Amino acid sequence: MSAPIDFYFDFSSPYGYLMSEKIDALAAQHGRKVRWHPILLGIVFKATGSAPLTSQNQAKATYSLHDFERSARFMGIPYHHPEKFPLATQNAARAYYWLDGQDCALARQFAHAAYRALFVDNTDISSPEAVLEIAAKIGVDRNDLAIALQSPDLKEKLKEQCEAALKAGVFGSPHIVIEGEAFFGADRLPQIGHWLKTGGF
Repeated sequence: MSAPIDFYFDFSSPYGYLMSEKIDALAAQHGRKVRWHPILLGIVFKATGSAPLTSQNQAKATYSLHDFERSARFMGIPYHHPEKFPLATQNAARAYYWLDGQDCALARQFAHAAYRALFVDNTDISSPEAVLEIAAKIGVDRNDLAIALQSPDLKEKLKEQCEAALKAGVFGSPHIVIEGEAFFGADRLPQIGHWLKTGGF
């Protein structure tokens, strides 16, 4: 089997959410698996001198808010823009890495649940309590996760993942890397599919 695809994303990224709903199935069509890497855009933006789309200027903010929903409709994905946006996602990211260390499938299930909680159900996932509730609903031990979220090792793990993403050239979310070839944005799915089918172009 060919090397896995790397998927870098922030849980507060609307386009990251859209990509998350499609990338595994697309990869599977071509015999590939996907490694998911939650990161923190705050760290990435600080390092790259960038900012959230809705914070750059009024014209870009207005366009982006419209495009989030239009893109979701085009891709057939439920979307409701959250009232609190952007928001901190370190608790969700740490929860993912803790789960991934035990059960990759459960971690992936949590990621989908967290994304949908934010962009469908308008849940404030910056709250540790919200993250614990989302995890508990898919069978995760709430108390164990609550303790893990405060672990220095888990905090360091997320920091290392953000640093690794920057070294890989990641500057936003979603960012897909296929054997060194980078694709940025959910609208790159057709190109990604063609690249996987043909081996490059």
